[in-house]
Amino acid sequence: MSINVVLFEPEIPQNTGNIARTCACTGATLHLVEPMGFRLTKHFVGRSGMDYWDRVNVVRWSCTKEFLEAHGHDDLHLFTSHTTHVYSEATYADDTYLIFGRESRGIDTDILTTYQSSCVRIPMAEGNRSLNLSNSVAIGVYEVLRGSAFKGIS
Repeated sequence: MSINVVLFEPEIPQNTGNIARTCACTGATLHLVEPMGFRLTKHFVGRSGMDYWDRVNVVRWSCTKEFLEAHGHDDLHLFTSHTTHVYSEATYADDTYLIFGRESRGIDTDILTTYQSSCVRIPMAEGNRSLNLSNSVAIGVYEVLRGSAFKGIS
């Protein structure tokens, strides 16, 4: 089981720190796609209270296009509120990519359109825009792990 968490242009270092901690605790690889709203320095990761960075496999990408050229045909799951498909009904491959957009705007519409059949959502009460990014990532990662009977973690 190989879980890949992909953040398209993350803006808030504390969210990225929390997500890195989730990745460290679950063995997921963290893909950070530029541009980011912060620099990945000790100052910023320190602010997130994250002492797990040395336990996370981080892959950096210069832009969304570069990532999609490399992985556009892999098992992608784009988390968005702009779909009817619920994340818990998706089928996840042994090597899967959970993709999340910016905190302020999510994933660009043209990407969602291109990968429409790969879009999933997390249900929430009517009238709410979105969950916190790090909470959404944790929900997605643990759904994949639950579906595999938590293979690879104890």
